[in-house]
Amino acid sequence: MGTHTASTSRGSVDTPLLQETIGANLERTVRAHGDRTAVVSCHQGVRYTYAEFDTAVDDLAVSLLGLGLTPGDRLGIWSPNHVEWALVQYATAKIGVILVNVNPAYRTHELTYALNQSGCRVIVAAPSFKTSDYVDMVASVRADVPQLERAVFLWTDEWESLRAPASGAGIQRLREVAASLRPDDPINIQYTSGTTGFPKGATLSHRNILNNGYFVAEKLRYTEHDVVCVPVPLYHCFGMVMGNLGATTHGACVVYPEAAFDPAATLRALEAERCTSLFGVPTMFIAELAALATPEFAGLDLSTMRTGLMAGSPCPVEVMKQVTSTMHMPEVGIAYGMTETSPVSTQTATDDPLDRRCGTVGRVAPHVEIRIVDPETGELAPIGTPGEFCTRGYSVMLGYWDEPDKTAQAIDADGWMHTGDLAVMDDEGYVNIVGRIKDMIIRGGENVYPREIEEFLYTHPAVADVQVIGVPDERYGEEIMACVRLADSVDPATVTPEDIREFCRGRIAHFKIPRYVSFVSEFPMTVTGKVRKVEMREQAIVDLGLQSAAAIRNA
Repeated sequence: MGTHTASTSRGSVDTPLLQETIGANLERTVRAHGDRTAVVSCHQGVRYTYAEFDTAVDDLAVSLLGLGLTPGDRLGIWSPNHVEWALVQYATAKIGVILVNVNPAYRTHELTYALNQSGCRVIVAAPSFKTSDYVDMVASVRADVPQLERAVFLWTDEWESLRAPASGAGIQRLREVAASLRPDDPINIQYTSGTTGFPKGATLSHRNILNNGYFVAEKLRYTEHDVVCVPVPLYHCFGMVMGNLGATTHGACVVYPEAAFDPAATLRALEAERCTSLFGVPTMFIAELAALATPEFAGLDLSTMRTGLMAGSPCPVEVMKQVTSTMHMPEVGIAYGMTETSPVSTQTATDDPLDRRCGTVGRVAPHVEIRIVDPETGELAPIGTPGEFCTRGYSVMLGYWDEPDKTAQAIDADGWMHTGDLAVMDDEGYVNIVGRIKDMIIRGGENVYPREIEEFLYTHPAVADVQVIGVPDERYGEEIMACVRLADSVDPATVTPEDIREFCRGRIAHFKIPRYVSFVSEFPMTVTGKVRKVEMREQAIVDLGLQSAAAIRNA
């Protein structure tokens, strides 16, 4: 029996919080590990030691000051995973300029909004990526973004001039500015990938993200000997906080396999760079496992691998178990969080039992409080009862940039961040995320959690990936739909919707059996790997002809 009698838990405070800026922390690491490799960008053929990286960061920081930027100004970064992203991240941190992460998938409408809403004076961007012509898009929005003074594109003469070696006077000026910064100053704005309406700019401080990266890495038992593979986007917390800051707070090396996720490139990087840790959202690990099963990677040496994290969206237990055994990651874990909480609030430990490490999102993180409450009453939920996951502590954002009303809706008067996620805590403090409050399906008065059905359907041998959504129904209010992606080795002609339903009969409650089953090749995704269930529901209404049921209003 565990010690928890109610769904609340407080993290350890044995290891103190870091009370310094990101720049000061980097310099401390450089003094200790200057000759060790800090960053490798495989697709660019670039590698830096900590000493080289810090010098390049300082050169860029001095040049940014030379552009007239001052602490509190905003600079946008719009690029996939290049080493320059990291240079800009740490250079802005050293001078107190707030880095605004612009989603690489944004187009002109969203770009205009993000630049105006945050008030960016400068944007640093890749010239292009895949079908995105960033030069053209920036040019087309300039007239609508009056406060944007300068757009600098990577690898141009202008960019190279910003990387010129700093003068002694420039370095002295940098030291003066750095000394004026405080850990609680805002340093990063990340736009949350909403599926409806405009995104909100979660504003994070040095203290928020430096400590979150540090404690995530502590839980993974990082040392300066670790080599961390980061195929997740840098513009998201998973990449820039858990990846970059997790590594640099420990003197570890961070590896970018490709500009954007590529399973084969990731596997090659794991072997070539002798990686010990790998990050990814579930869809990435599923793709890596599929690639690993092909003849190309039959002899791949993953013997240096030890740990890593799956996070970003619900993590299927079966996938976790496969990753543990097939990818030589005996200490792989799961983390749960959100952009607004820097991001991690709970995490498994490397020595948690396998069923806990693969089947929960772990326990409360250090220096953080969590509680699970009834979404209607706000009362603490009993152990084992679903409720809204709330968290409080150093990790909670400063607020949504320039949106005090929305901030007040998310963070209550007592400092609790209301996540909108449904969670359950057991008597040992382990947490399971069972869905979003808005994802929950209510079928004829029965609350159905999509996650539970998804986990069950993952055990079907033909199923590679599955998403469960609620669709409107005139009789029950909502019905259950399973959108299934079959394994590559399965002939689609051999599996029918009825086969999937038959697999469920007698094994899960009748009201949880999907009425509708569709077979898909992919799911609509945000760039951060979250499935757009709202979009899937809207498409299903059209595909299934459920418009009349969708039009029914409820009190």
